[in-house]
Amino acid sequence: RVAEPSQLGLALEMRAVRKSFPGTVAIDGVDFSVYAGEVHALLGENGAGKSTLMKMLAGCFSDYHGEILISGQPVRLHSPAAAARHGVGMVYQELSLARPISIAENILAGRLPVKHGVVVDRARRDALTRAALQRVGLELHPATPVETLSQHEAQLVEIAKVLQRRPCILVMDEPTSSLSRTEIDRLFEIVARLREQGLAIVYVSHHIPEIFRIADRITVLRDGKRVATRAISEVTQTQLIEMMVGHDATGLYGEKPHRTPGQPRLRGQGLTRYGFFHDISFEARTGEILGLGGLSGAGRSELARSIVGADPLDAGGLELDGRPFRPRHLSDAIAKGVVYLTEDRKTEGLALRLTVRENALAALLPRLAPGGWYRPARGAATLRRLMDELRVHPADPAILTRNLSGGNQQKVLLAKWLAVEPRVLILDEPTRGVDVGAKLTIHKAVEALADRGHAVILISSDLPELVTLSDRVMIMRQGHIIREMAKRELSEDAVLLAANGGG
Repeated sequence: RVAEPSQLGLALEMRAVRKSFPGTVAIDGVDFSVYAGEVHALLGENGAGKSTLMKMLAGCFSDYHGEILISGQPVRLHSPAAAARHGVGMVYQELSLARPISIAENILAGRLPVKHGVVVDRARRDALTRAALQRVGLELHPATPVETLSQHEAQLVEIAKVLQRRPCILVMDEPTSSLSRTEIDRLFEIVARLREQGLAIVYVSHHIPEIFRIADRITVLRDGKRVATRAISEVTQTQLIEMMVGHDATGLYGEKPHRTPGQPRLRGQGLTRYGFFHDISFEARTGEILGLGGLSGAGRSELARSIVGADPLDAGGLELDGRPFRPRHLSDAIAKGVVYLTEDRKTEGLALRLTVRENALAALLPRLAPGGWYRPARGAATLRRLMDELRVHPADPAILTRNLSGGNQQKVLLAKWLAVEPRVLILDEPTRGVDVGAKLTIHKAVEALADRGHAVILISSDLPELVTLSDRVMIMRQGHIIREMAKRELSEDAVLLAANGGG
């Protein structure tokens, strides 16, 4: 690095900023500063105030209180255009690219160079686009339609689009949420180069391990207030998590007590779905968490869906507690106690327009409606217990599920399946996109289920989660089980090496 961030000076200061909404104070007197040439991680649970604070910086609110200074000068960020003029660039988790049009048209939207006053200067357009793409390490033709790009390429085009406006402050909101480990490494290389060029970077993420790779300092928010600002070298992972959740977080990624599994509960032999997975055999035992690792596209989710009858099997057989098990459809599997928590909670897992009560008790309907007469009171005690156990917030079963944060929606989805006390619970990316507090709660609930003698199959791309929770891990690659690893063999590097076809 050419100079330390403190030598380059503060790029951003937010002094005692405050933002209220009807009935709640979202940001309560927060101080936040970022040096030029620094990556400053902004952390907190869902609802802590991170998004509101960054939306203030992005000019989304004109009615905030407090003072904002950019490069030492007081500014009033009353609109997104004003924020952009003052050098604030935002890379949101949900990309803002227009997919049917070209990379060039996206990067230079509203600023396409022209000649003779009316005609697009194609040579200049392409040169500007290539220069922007070069900053993020992409070599793509400017005329390439965005809809043909991979998620990683689209993410980098989004960053190039923001950088083309020459910001002095770059905000990155969950930039790695849909990237593979290799793609994350490439993104971090780009972030490091931008830092060396003197850019001030605000990095918002739920992924604690990556914070220790990329950040210089961290600021933690909780309940709209700043809890602490520290150099990353001054805190441990456990301390950071405890700052975020406000209580002891020992054990999130630490050693777990050894469980002794019982008899095989669910057994698969020669399971095949042509084009997706081939000749899969496994045993999931009572009182055990069986991990299923592998790269994206390895066939893990497809296997899970076929086990519960959501997709057909072409060959092979299943046994549940020693008896043939061949569900014709998902409701058949649920009736036999084998349930599947999908990775897509919004379109496949929850009915967002229904209440928390209706979603959480959905799988219990056959029991709550004997003879076709629905009696919600029968499920009241179960609902209350699960909402307490999973810390669903707000704890109002009548609230619409769409009004909850992503982490609380995920808790409601888990409650839906825990309510039936399943014989086998298959979890597909159960903590993707949730904050560390929700992750800790979900982990404890899953471990408690296994401790009660149920069988759990865990599909996770979060390597610390997979390694920590699992008692055994099967690795899938290109539709095949290529290795099974015992607890003593598990480490992040070992799982990643096996998933990539290594020894």
